Amino acid sequence: MPNYAVEYTYHPDRATLRDEHRPAHRRWLGDGHAVGRILLVGPYSDGSGALLMVHADDERAAAELLSHDPFALVGAIDATTVKEWTNVYGPFAG
Repeated sequence: MPNYAVEYTYHPDRATLRDEHRPAHRRWLGDGHAVGRILLVGPYSDGSGALLMVHADDERAAAELLSHDPFALVGAIDATTVKEWTNVYGPFAG
């Protein structure tokens, strides 16, 4: 099963919305990590977005997984980019 690098882009005008829904977003991320679907996640230090690595059958399945993120459900993400990613060295190398 391939891995997908996901970049969320955040708009500053939606910061309050993200703050409000961050607990549910973090629970969703934790649940996904616990079952091996979300491999890593973290926000950019400048607040402009976040990087996630997800494990999914294909790009469509990755997009379906991401559609359940509470941030996505309330419109707190300005843009999402999903690209298949190959790990040559490191913890996710196949």
